[in-house]
Amino acid sequence: MEIDVLGPLGVRVNGVAVMPTAPKPRKVLALLALHVDRVLPVGLLIEELWGQRPPRSARTTLQTYILQLRELIGAALQPAAQDGVPVSAKDVLVTAPGGYLLRGGGGTSDVQKFERLAGMGYRAMDAEDFAGAARLLREALALWSGSALADVQTGAQLEMEVRRLEETRLCALYQRIEADLRLGRHRELLGELTVLVSRYRTHENLHGQFMLALHRSGRRGEALSVYQRLRQALVRDLGLEPSGGLRRLQRAILETSEAPAPAVHVLRPEALTAASRDRLVRVD
Repeated sequence: MEIDVLGPLGVRVNGVAVMPTAPKPRKVLALLALHVDRVLPVGLLIEELWGQRPPRSARTTLQTYILQLRELIGAALQPAAQDGVPVSAKDVLVTAPGGYLLRGGGGTSDVQKFERLAGMGYRAMDAEDFAGAARLLREALALWSGSALADVQTGAQLEMEVRRLEETRLCALYQRIEADLRLGRHRELLGELTVLVSRYRTHENLHGQFMLALHRSGRRGEALSVYQRLRQALVRDLGLEPSGGLRRLQRAILETSEAPAPAVHVLRPEALTAASRDRLVRVD
């Protein structure tokens, strides 16, 4: 089985797409694909499909969606069955105690590959192998082809999963840019960072990286303007002043024409708390 969620949803069995067109069965498949090889409780699926007020027929209707998915899977399995391999759609989409389980069968998942490459990139950063980190994180980010589950109408559960995935993407992106800065690629980063700070108006570390890249490129005044725009956005949108680390970076740019090298501490996805998600990352 091949599973893609880092962009439009894609699930293939024996190379054949098993994608329902109706919104609710797609939601079921998306949740199962995100939790491949794990039992997904019936209650969680029902909440995703109908929220806090499901109809009385919710369980029966969910069973209908499972049957529809099994029909698609069964059609994709037919070539293997003709070759004498005993396979059944029920062995792929399994009814388990309290829920359902989608078996990956040792196939590929773009999320798992992304997490593996990003983890290797983080370890390379910790070891100060910045070239290796930039390469690995660039590879990880290349797996994304758009927003996660871009063609799925998300409910509460899927929306939470999409936010989690987008946070891991942003963290990997930040780390990759940090690695490129360490390698002296500040001029090459200017265009990318221009777009990113426009998209993430209160993301402090991306703005800090942009300030640093501009300063190292001899554009000191523009670097200071970036700080002022960020401060205005933070005060207006969140009622916050920039972090101490970002203020120190601003002072360093004000006081010297040489490019400063501040210590940047990254908040990995697993370290994010509800309070820190407003800023996502910090500069110390």
